[in-house]
Amino acid sequence: MKLVIHQFLIAPGYDLQRDEYLHLDQANHLAWGFESLPPFTSWISYLISLGGSPVWLVKFFPALFGALTLVVVWKTIEMLKGNLFALTLGATAITLSVLVRINILYQPNSFDILCWTTLYYCLARYFQNENYRWLYFSAIVFSLGFLNKYNIIFLLAGLGPALLFAPYNKLFRNRHFYLAMFVTIVLISPNLYWQFRNNFPVLHHMKELSTTQLINVKRADFIKEQFLFFTGSIYILIAAFAGFFLYLPFKKYRIFLLSYLITIGIFIYFKAKGYYAIGLYPIFIAFGSVYLEYLLRQKPAFYLRPLLFIITIGLFIPFLLFVMPVYTPAQTAKRASVYKKIGMLRWEDGKEHNLPQDFADMLGWKELANKVDSIYALMPDLKHTLILCDNYGQAGAINYYTKKNIKAVSMNADYINWFDFSIPYKHVILVKERDDSTREKEKKIFDSVFLAGKVENDWAREKGTCVFVLINARISVNELLHQEIRDRKNKRIN
Repeated sequence: MKLVIHQFLIAPGYDLQRDEYLHLDQANHLAWGFESLPPFTSWISYLISLGGSPVWLVKFFPALFGALTLVVVWKTIEMLKGNLFALTLGATAITLSVLVRINILYQPNSFDILCWTTLYYCLARYFQNENYRWLYFSAIVFSLGFLNKYNIIFLLAGLGPALLFAPYNKLFRNRHFYLAMFVTIVLISPNLYWQFRNNFPVLHHMKELSTTQLINVKRADFIKEQFLFFTGSIYILIAAFAGFFLYLPFKKYRIFLLSYLITIGIFIYFKAKGYYAIGLYPIFIAFGSVYLEYLLRQKPAFYLRPLLFIITIGLFIPFLLFVMPVYTPAQTAKRASVYKKIGMLRWEDGKEHNLPQDFADMLGWKELANKVDSIYALMPDLKHTLILCDNYGQAGAINYYTKKNIKAVSMNADYINWFDFSIPYKHVILVKERDDSTREKEKKIFDSVFLAGKVENDWAREKGTCVFVLINARISVNELLHQEIRDRKNKRIN
C-alpha cells in the first residue's frame, strides 16, 4: 500500500517540486559531494536516469524508503514481543502520518527518516543482547545516513551524551565500539575529503540556510509542528514515553527517551525547521504500540482496541485533505483560511501566501521549460548559446523537461560548478526571477536585449519569472562568467 498510494496523492496539473529537479540533475554530475547535500541522492538519481526518469519512477523511491521505514518499525515491534494488534497498530500509525507527505517528494528526507529509524533499531538490538554485530550494522546505517543528509548528526548529538549514563557507558569499554567508529570514518571519508578539497561548502550552505530561512523559524512553531506530524497517533507516542517508566521490559531502552530530549533541545536551540525531527518518532511508535497492547490485554479494556484504529484513521483524514496536494491549486486557495490556521501558508521568507510553499513549488516549471525550448529553437547560433538561470529549480526543470537536449546552468547551488567553458558563448537566454525590462547591465554587453516570455501560472512560486534573450556579446561572456564564479566562491570561502 505504501508503494502504491503515493502515485495517487498529487492532483493533476502539478509538476515535480523545485528540489526534485536539482536532485535528478545530479545524476549527470556524479561526485562524492555537492554544494547542497552529500552524494547518496545522486546515486539514486542515476538509477532513475537509467529508467528514463519518468515521474512514476521518481516518486517510487521515496515511497520505497517510506515502506522500508514501515518494515523497520514492524521488526522493532516483533523484537519487543508485540503481537498482531501491536504490529497492525504501529503499521497503521506509520502509514497514516506525516510520512505520507514526506514520501511523495523525491528529496533526501525519506531516506533520512529510514536511517534514523534503522539506527535506533540496530542500537535496540544491541541493548537487547549486547551482540557486537549490531554495532557494525549501526556504523553502516549511520554512514549511509551521513552520505544522504548531514541531519543524522543531530541523532548522534543526542545519543552521545545519553551514552555517558550507566549502564550504557560500559559501551565505551567495548573494543567493537571503537572498531565500529573506525568503519564509520572509512565509509564517510570520501565525502569528508571532498568537503576539504572544496573548502567545506556545507558550512556555507548552513550559514546561508540560517540567514535566509532559519531566521524566520519560530521556536514555538517548531514545538507546535511536533504535535502535528503524528496527529492521529499522538496517543501512541504518549504511551511510549510513559512505558519507559512504567513497563519493566522497556527499562533497558530508556536511553532512547533521553536521546530524544537532548536532540529536540538542540533543534529548539538552533531554531531548526520542524520536519528535521521527524526521524525521531517512528521508533517510539513501535514502543507505544507494544505498551498499549500490554495495557489493553484484558477485558474490558480489550474491547477498546478497535477504537484506537478509528481514532488514527479519523484524525488522519483531515490531515490528508489539507497537507497533501490532492486538490487543484484553485481549490486549495479557497481553503486558505484553514491552511493559515495550521501555519502552512507561511513560506521560508516569513510571509503569508495563497498556497503552501511546497504546493507553489510544484507549479510553473513545465511552462517555463516549454517557453525556453521554443525560444532556444529560434536562436541564431544554438551551439554558442548559454541558458543562464537565477535559481536551481529553473535550471533543473529546464534540463528535465527540455526536448532540445540543452543544459541550463545557474550561479545557484551546485550549478555553479557545472558550466561548460569549452564553448565560447555569444548569446544568452537569461531566466530571471523578477522582471527588470530595462536590463541596463546586459545592454552594455550585447547588441540586442529583449523580453521573450514570462511564467504566467497564477499559483506558481515562479509566477512572473522572465525569459530574456541576449544576442551577440561584444565582449567575452566566458570571461565574465569566470569572474563572477570566482567572486562568488571567494565570498563563500571568506
